[in-house]
Amino acid sequence: MCLIAIATQIHPRYPLIVAANRDEFYQRPTSPVAYWPDHPNLLAGRDLQGGGTWLGMTTTGRIAAITNFRDPASIAAVATSPPGRSRGLLVSDFLAGDQYPETYLKNLKNVGTDHVGFNLVAGDIHQLWWYSNKSPDIVRITPGIHAISNHLLDTPWPKTRKVMSGLDKICRQNNEIDVETIFSLLADTIRPPDAELPDTGVGLEWERMLSSVFVSSDIYGTRSSAVILVHASGHITFAERTFKPRADGPVIDQTRSFEING
Repeated sequence: MCLIAIATQIHPRYPLIVAANRDEFYQRPTSPVAYWPDHPNLLAGRDLQGGGTWLGMTTTGRIAAITNFRDPASIAAVATSPPGRSRGLLVSDFLAGDQYPETYLKNLKNVGTDHVGFNLVAGDIHQLWWYSNKSPDIVRITPGIHAISNHLLDTPWPKTRKVMSGLDKICRQNNEIDVETIFSLLADTIRPPDAELPDTGVGLEWERMLSSVFVSSDIYGTRSSAVILVHASGHITFAERTFKPRADGPVIDQTRSFEING
């Protein structure tokens, strides 16, 4: 997952909204969102290479998601070490367990340096927490609009500013939300000017390619978009749209939607 936007306690009908794009190499094997046979109450896509997931929730309301922290130096260092556990297992381990989110993140903090850089959001439909192994802090996410890409919580990159602004406009209308409205926000392919790009050490061409909300290239891009709407009644909608690469750009593969009664 490379972009997570969160609106909490802003919209009168939806106390929690999560919108996210998963960016990954096209060749990495993946299964779409579904209930896991080995954990029947866990709803998520699955990374068939690492075994974990990038975003998921349970029928009891636990939610977790992860992004990587873009740091070529640490990636290179880990590349010379024996392979470790996939970061996606940090999401599925939380969802499959019953630890209080702050406790889970505190325990993870003790072993966080064993992983390449990440941002982990964990909690439930009432509260979410954030932790990155590139920061000393464990933060309870406050009411408002927040976004995480490949740096720390609310780092003002062009793509995080854009998705936060778009989500804020949707919420301020106070209307019933159609997931297509949020899917459209997540489908934005416009790249900002070079002067606005961060310098994360991957080179200008990659900075440009990764700078849009929806990412596309020959080998890497947005594989799926997801929307979680938590209704004031407790009812939850979890929708995922997957994409497949094509020579003229990615096209929609399938859209799946699941309803969880609160």
